[in-house]
Amino acid sequence: MSFTTFLRNPRRPLLCLAGAVLIYLTIITTGNIPGARADIGAFAPGVILHSIAYAVLAALWFAGSRGSAPARACKAVLAIAAMGAGDEFIQGFFPYRGASVHDWAVDVSAAIVAGSVLALLTSRAAVDTGH
Repeated sequence: MSFTTFLRNPRRPLLCLAGAVLIYLTIITTGNIPGARADIGAFAPGVILHSIAYAVLAALWFAGSRGSAPARACKAVLAIAAMGAGDEFIQGFFPYRGASVHDWAVDVSAAIVAGSVLALLTSRAAVDTGH
């Protein structure tokens, strides 16, 4: 399946949202395995990991949402704010992890950047095609 075919697929919104939820659950599950976070941290600092992971989640949520580009970006940011808060809340229950407002802020910032870029690109594409 080509990328263009995927974009035109009527199941795309559902697939993107399901993918976002699956990735989020994977982040929560693997991130709370004892020692796993330290092992992953050897490859990249936490801020980089959070930025990439939550930007990807925001992009999937944007692609799975309906409405105007700005509305889809807002939905993605709100979803990521909730997901990030849930992630940090769950981490607070593990003695070898800790909840961090800083990590949540990085998650939301990544979503704002990803959502804004996608909204801009989507709006420009609509103007370029005459829609």
